[in-house]
Amino acid sequence: MSVTNKALQAKGAPEAAGRQVTQSWRQTAVLGAALWCSLGMASAAWADPVQALRNFVKDVKSAQASFTQTVTSPDGKKARKSTGTLEFDRPNRFRFAYTQPIEQLIVGDGQKVWLYDADLNQVTVRGMSQAVGASPAALLAGGNLEKDFTLKAAPSAGQIEWVEALPKAKDGQFQSVKVGFTAGQLVALELLDSFGQKSRLDFQKVDTKVTLSPSRFTFTPPPGADVLQQP
Repeated sequence: MSVTNKALQAKGAPEAAGRQVTQSWRQTAVLGAALWCSLGMASAAWADPVQALRNFVKDVKSAQASFTQTVTSPDGKKARKSTGTLEFDRPNRFRFAYTQPIEQLIVGDGQKVWLYDADLNQVTVRGMSQAVGASPAALLAGGNLEKDFTLKAAPSAGQIEWVEALPKAKDGQFQSVKVGFTAGQLVALELLDSFGQKSRLDFQKVDTKVTLSPSRFTFTPPPGADVLQQP
């Protein structure tokens, strides 16, 4: 979703800065949701993390969780954190709701991705393949991980075992994607983009037994909202 300089200035410098940070996370948000759609959150017979990742592709059909998202700039300084909730229903339906510091909603209905900024009352609409096609999201959601990625176990950190997925194509937006497991469950997602910025999602209150209404994955623009169609 693009936001004009005029709109940012109207909101004031501090809020504008926070909004620009949040915008930089949106690709991570879409990717995180698509990863959930493909990987699930179910426990698996624990072997090595790479095999666990392969197994997860076929396990869970739906889930919901809360998350904390943090971006670390290339120089190591942390930007403001963002929090929210995530729901998914495979294949390719997800709802990513940011609650702090700025209220924003990302809904994937299987065909389109809707990005809603409540403060600006602005909606951006893109096709599903266009929204995630430039990232590893579409590849991972397709379930054929090793066609486009080289998978390897990465060093563990505390109780988290990491799998690193390195894209075979060198012209993408991301250098690598790391998926973190604890006791066989997916608990974290970390991306390193082509500019050296690191984005991390930590999941909490995971429920893989939930039945989600189809209405959770539909979106109707609010009255008076500016709707921007993007190719």
